[in-house]
Amino acid sequence: MAPFPFDTVVFDLDGTLADSAPDLAASLNHTLATLGRATLSEAAVRTMIGNGVRMLLRRGLAATGSASDGDVNRASSLFMHFYAAHICDATRAYPGAGAMLDTLAATGAALAICTNKPEALARALIDALGWSGRFRAIVGGDTLPVRKPDPAPLLEAVSRAGGGRAVLVGDSITDAETAAAAGLPLVAVSFGYRDRPATALGAAAVIDTLRDLPETLARL
Repeated sequence: MAPFPFDTVVFDLDGTLADSAPDLAASLNHTLATLGRATLSEAAVRTMIGNGVRMLLRRGLAATGSASDGDVNRASSLFMHFYAAHICDATRAYPGAGAMLDTLAATGAALAICTNKPEALARALIDALGWSGRFRAIVGGDTLPVRKPDPAPLLEAVSRAGGGRAVLVGDSITDAETAAAAGLPLVAVSFGYRDRPATALGAAAVIDTLRDLPETLARL
């Protein structure tokens, strides 16, 4: 059998490994209601996910009224407090995620996370999903002074995981731009949170289920 071609596999988190939209929507709506705003459907919130908490709040606020920096600052503390307490009430790993992580780990590849979710929240969600200790590196949206699509967080995740030939697995144009800027291939999932079809992301491959990832990576 040919050796596995990647030393490090880096994953986006929300929309790639886990469907966190229900809890993000509940937290956003709690924040909006507390501020006297109208609430939003989960379907609407799904279109707003992908560039970190502040951007989610800015988009939610803009959909319900003003979205000044002051509005976002006031909303941020409300959101973070509520979301931290409800981070995995309805969030679920996508089908096949656990078995896929086991299969990749068995190849000897290092696993890492690169997300725009704040690092502390990313770690809390990973723990809540039962994945503590699976990832050699976790880089969040506030780990460095910049976030995706800047390539620095992805390159930092690869470095912390041990380096070598790396690949990013993600769901959005943000992930596509990050991988391209870092000079790494992208495997896109056809589910998740995005503003265009996965086939339009310029990925090296597109998968419909996480169960297909190990075989797909082995062929790249």
